[in-house]
Amino acid sequence: MRIAQVAPLSESVPPKLYGGTERVVHHLTEELVRQGHDVTLFASGDSLTRARLEAICPKALRLDPNCIDPLAAHVVMMNRVFKQKENFDLIHFHIDYLHFPLSELHDVPVLTTLHGRLDTPDLVAVYREFPDAPVVSISDAQRAPLPWINWAGTVHHGFHVDDYKFYDQPGKYLAFLGRISPEKGLDQAIAIARRAGMKLKVAAKIDRADREYFETKIKHLLDDPLVEFIGELGFPDTNKFLGNATALLFPIQWPEPFGLVMIESMASGTPVIAYSRGSVPEVIQDGVSGFIVSNEEEAAEAVGKLGKLDRLACRKDFELRFSSARMAHDYLAIYEKLLRTEPTVITRFPEDPSWLKSA
Repeated sequence: MRIAQVAPLSESVPPKLYGGTERVVHHLTEELVRQGHDVTLFASGDSLTRARLEAICPKALRLDPNCIDPLAAHVVMMNRVFKQKENFDLIHFHIDYLHFPLSELHDVPVLTTLHGRLDTPDLVAVYREFPDAPVVSISDAQRAPLPWINWAGTVHHGFHVDDYKFYDQPGKYLAFLGRISPEKGLDQAIAIARRAGMKLKVAAKIDRADREYFETKIKHLLDDPLVEFIGELGFPDTNKFLGNATALLFPIQWPEPFGLVMIESMASGTPVIAYSRGSVPEVIQDGVSGFIVSNEEEAAEAVGKLGKLDRLACRKDFELRFSSARMAHDYLAIYEKLLRTEPTVITRFPEDPSWLKSA
């Protein structure tokens, strides 16, 4: 199959530091190439891929001090994508709804994975204007605000299993990984660590939009002797950071669409203590890959029960449910359905671990 993958330009594919959507696009693209598909990746010029790279800008926009208007590069990218439409059987977009007006004017099959939150009121008008645009959710929970749009399926994210080292022994600290923003709950993570009397290491980036929040609400909390702020990490440093932790704290304050850090922690063998919001119940198996809790008190109690969990079982859960092979399998089924090559029924991915080894 000839497939175009269209990534955001904020980060490279894969990201140099910590990026979400671009990391998913990387694992999907490389797995599709590995399976023999002809893939073109539209991304920043500093991306690394075995696919054909169509570089839109020299480097990731977030790390480019000369970038003032990131929308401009995305407009250029959309134009280049559709100029090449004859080269593709299907175009898979990861840039939300930016391409909808152009997609409606062209006859090439398109699919869009929605990677962000959907509970913003402004989105209702967009999807009413483009009701036929086929979209994929990254969790069933993500669909809740817009259950009526043209859902083509739900595909949970996945990583290449062999990329992640398994750590069989827990470390002596709790971990927080991701972004420092109100919805991610770093203040809650610090409170949990204090209550549990355990060290917390924080590896997180601070986006421009969240700088004021960091300065006014978080910075003073980092003075606690139990808290160590490391800053932003990229892969494979995140694998080591998580693998050497006792647990990942994920006290989210919003309807999390997916939460890549959860499966990255599971891949390392490190269980997750997470608040039961958004996708969390779809990702974490309570009592296997971590504990699902409701508040700070329950989270601190869960820290005391971490010794009951098997880190190998945590890793095996990742291998079974969140591999890039499974992710590509699910997307290919949706691609085939959209292309109408045959009356395809999207079957459930086989839950036999031996399938992963033969894929």
